[in-house]
Amino acid sequence: MVELPKRNKSKDNPYTLGYDENKQTYTVQFTDNNKKIQKVEINNEVYDAFDSFELEDISQIHKYRKHIEHSEIFENKLEERMIEKPITIEEEIENKILIEDIKIAIDQLSDVQKRRIVSYYFEDKTLKEIADSEGCSIKNVHKSIEQGIQKIRKNLKI
Repeated sequence: MVELPKRNKSKDNPYTLGYDENKQTYTVQFTDNNKKIQKVEINNEVYDAFDSFELEDISQIHKYRKHIEHSEIFENKLEERMIEKPITIEEEIENKILIEDIKIAIDQLSDVQKRRIVSYYFEDKTLKEIADSEGCSIKNVHKSIEQGIQKIRKNLKI
């Protein structure tokens, strides 16, 4: 009897396909209810049907292994895997306090630095756009913004 190639089968698959060279017939081997191994000769059509079932099983096994998550998912695991994690109340309060401190620090700047920092960071204007609107060089705008940031850092003690 010729052994057909070993296939990775589902544990629920109760049969094994074979080919008997002497009789030139296909066989199906399985264990019956009495735990005895039975071998039955089958024709080509039945063999093809069993073969296609086995190939479908293999396909399902591969899909399961590659594409389906196998771990149990609990609420704490879902929270760990979140892309945007929820902000705690403490973090929210800290953020609001920091924003207020930044507003106060910006208010303590000169009018020119304040205007340039607001334009650059909050209105998304480029250094060139700010320089063109104020009639000065890009270098002056950049230097003014950098000095303003240094003053804000000093006031916030960052």
